[in-house]
Amino acid sequence: MNKIILISIITLSFAGCDLFTTRNAENPDQTRSNFQPPVEPAVVIDNLKNSLSDKNVQNYISCFVDTLFSERSFNFSASSDALTRFDIFLSWGLNEERRYFNSIANKVTVDFPISLTLSNQNYSSLSGDSLIYSATYLINLPVSAGDQFPQNYGGNLQFNMLRDSRQEWVIYFWKDTKSETLPSWSELKGSSY
Repeated sequence: MNKIILISIITLSFAGCDLFTTRNAENPDQTRSNFQPPVEPAVVIDNLKNSLSDKNVQNYISCFVDTLFSERSFNFSASSDALTRFDIFLSWGLNEERRYFNSIANKVTVDFPISLTLSNQNYSSLSGDSLIYSATYLINLPVSAGDQFPQNYGGNLQFNMLRDSRQEWVIYFWKDTKSETLPSWSELKGSSY
């Protein structure tokens, strides 16, 4: 008799617990990622654009040289207008890139991507393991109307790229030149730092 009562209690307990029903999936805590292994120089450019769109700082920083895998370190040459306004560019490195990127990513609403449009793209080979990429850029930063930052930045960029010891392409030098009509990417970096 006790066995029947015990089995009944266990059966009722399982029936009330919904042990075998599925639950709704939880939202992921991680940011979106479209990062691809940069086995070609064009993939680095795609990763850079996607990291801005996704607002993913880790993918953004992964586009640049890492001293663990190369003897070179990252250098940034700011536009002349930005150099006169911001003295931080005298010692700009990857930590400053990370800080500026986090700052702009936090200014943009979650649902809106930061867009980077590149035109007049050119790849010039220096050797088998290094090249220069140049392009005209336009960045759209969808910030609210009352924000102190402009929404659009433009100019010309030059990336010196190399293949590191992992056989992945990375940017080790970035030169920024202001357009005639818009503030430069350097000005965005300096004002966001």
